[in-house]
Amino acid sequence: MVVIVMGVTGAGKTTVGRALANALGWEFHDADELHSEESRRKMRCGIALDDVDRAPWLNAIRKLIQGMLTEGRSGVVACSALKQSYRDEIVVDPNLVKVVYLKGSKDVIAQRLRGRTGHFMNPDLLQSQIDTLEEPRDAIVVDILGAPEAIVREIRSRLGI
Repeated sequence: MVVIVMGVTGAGKTTVGRALANALGWEFHDADELHSEESRRKMRCGIALDDVDRAPWLNAIRKLIQGMLTEGRSGVVACSALKQSYRDEIVVDPNLVKVVYLKGSKDVIAQRLRGRTGHFMNPDLLQSQIDTLEEPRDAIVVDILGAPEAIVREIRSRLGI
């Protein structure tokens, strides 16, 4: 099984995703690491990515997930996956790939971003991510206000793992 932990920047995808993977003894991948250097440069400069920019990134995520499933490896992938079309591309098998949406208010997420350092994503892009976000129709929705450990327990309970 592969669990995609999705949401806008600052929602806690990496923190929760890594904690979930550790709790399960599964591998963890941060999809941010699959962005091209050009896309990272754009985001550092506050330039929102478009679908053309995201296409090779989504293809790399799809290949990663497909490879994990083919090789029988379970894992967690932290990935914004903002649009339904993106999720349709990377959920290669709905029976084996589950989506968890970390949902929170703009104010809470903006506050988190103000305290974050060392990440290439410009906090000014939060609104563009919110504008792009198409809330998932087939996902486990989890509120981001809880502690990461509590969020992980909720995810595990709702997934039955």
